[in-house]
Amino acid sequence: ILGVKNVMIGYLCTGNPDYRNMGEPKSKQFENIYYGLSNSPGILKLAPSGLGWKTPDSDSIVTISADEFKRAQWMRVARDYQLKVALKNGNAARFDGFPKENFESLREIIRTNYKLNLETKELCVKGWNWGETDFQGSQLLFNISKKTAFEIPLSHVSNTNLQNKCEVSLEFMQPEQFGEDTQTRSHRNPTHELVEMRFYIPGSTKVVKDGETEDEVIREKADLTQVSGEGIVLFNDVLLLTPRGRYDIEMFSSFFRLRGKTYDYKVQYSSVGSLFLLPKLDDLHEMFVIGLDPPLRQGQTLYPFLVLQFKKEEEKEFNLNLDAFVFLSLIPSYDGAVYHVFSIVFRELTKKKIIKPSGFKSQHEEVAVKCSLKANEGYLYPLEKCFLFIPKPPTLIKTSEIEKVIFTRVSATAVKAPITSARTFDLKFRMKGNFEYQFSSINREEFEHLEEYFRSKKVIIENDTSDTQTIQTFMNEISGSSDDEVIPASKRRQSESMPVDGEDSDSVDEDFQLEDSESDVAEEYDENYAGAGSSSDEGDEPPRKKAKKPTKSKS
Repeated sequence: ILGVKNVMIGYLCTGNPDYRNMGEPKSKQFENIYYGLSNSPGILKLAPSGLGWKTPDSDSIVTISADEFKRAQWMRVARDYQLKVALKNGNAARFDGFPKENFESLREIIRTNYKLNLETKELCVKGWNWGETDFQGSQLLFNISKKTAFEIPLSHVSNTNLQNKCEVSLEFMQPEQFGEDTQTRSHRNPTHELVEMRFYIPGSTKVVKDGETEDEVIREKADLTQVSGEGIVLFNDVLLLTPRGRYDIEMFSSFFRLRGKTYDYKVQYSSVGSLFLLPKLDDLHEMFVIGLDPPLRQGQTLYPFLVLQFKKEEEKEFNLNLDAFVFLSLIPSYDGAVYHVFSIVFRELTKKKIIKPSGFKSQHEEVAVKCSLKANEGYLYPLEKCFLFIPKPPTLIKTSEIEKVIFTRVSATAVKAPITSARTFDLKFRMKGNFEYQFSSINREEFEHLEEYFRSKKVIIENDTSDTQTIQTFMNEISGSSDDEVIPASKRRQSESMPVDGEDSDSVDEDFQLEDSESDVAEEYDENYAGAGSSSDEGDEPPRKKAKKPTKSKS
């Protein structure tokens, strides 16, 4: 038996080069190593069971089992050298910060513990901005001259869309949206981050796989499209006032998805900060407002609030897919108003309280006042702990952050003059951070109601009387001046026709001389008129009599 055993050991040592000189599995750790996009270094430990990474100032540990390892690569990157571990599920774990001297020791421990060879991969550093795209698992590779220039983990893509027929846009999640990176991210060292990338494909959108375009493949790899049955509930054709458009909203256990004609979004419930359910003043619609942190990105525009509008009278039956989920407050079926079902499901999935109007009533028993923020008309809702202006731009003003409120153009209505009668006034919020919000065109009838509400919240109120003093001074100047008195036109004509004081109205104007001239109309009515060109001597030529017109005889 011992002879056979020695023969087998000799065969393995000489015939199989992969196991030659292989030692016992062991553990080794490396310091000052960065994981993924983190900007804080940590300690990486390679053990026979897998690997683990941890930063000194965090309690969370990133662990990956050795059974998930598929391939290991070594490459030069911006932060020294990188160890890339490709996983069987298509993802990859990247660790930067290795010095060049660690290559041999790292290759030895990977071969000993995980039975893998550490491959050396060269990257293209030509700097060209044209090349070819390739998909490997959930990675998008951009190759130049058959060498990889950079890789994009599609799990970090939050949205992709076709800007036009030849351009595909990718928007990336912000670091706060990453699970592990949220814990490891250092807020003391702010950095610049890539948020969007665009690929231009000359001619037309490229078909890369089974008749699918590159945009569709990216959506699939980035998990931006899923079967509707996998979600909990789907709300079709929901109108969003901000950002404008109609979207299908599908809810999952940890996120919800917005699908539009141009844009698709995947929003984590952890990004939802506040919820509002507010009636519109037309008594026909209900508005559901979702506050997001970080905000939704659409190109260069950020949307910290989503404003959804539902019809009050629209009712529908919804069947929820709760087989794989456990929610104590949800039932499998709902039948009622769409906005009511939406608010119930959203509240349970986000575990957030829905804020509704309470306490304030306007002149017409409404819960908001109509006003304008700059050039945008909307509604200002005084709520329990804040003020919310919607629909565009949605503006949240917390009561605790208000230094004081200033009413302008209010006292001017007290001046009894037609030109100073104002039907509206302005409201200015001066915040503690030394900035202001000004709302204009508020109905004069709402002044007392808003003033009473501010006093109940113990907010400092101030009336800006500068406009009133200016108007009052102007009115005093008008009433006190006699020389510049404004006289109506009818009275002015009467005064011009009346005689000056001290003169007799019956006196004859001596400057007026009546001439013995014939009347201008004598030629027409006086048959003895000789005309202006007739001679003064009557004997020269007898005057001609005008021929009488023949009269028509009555039949």
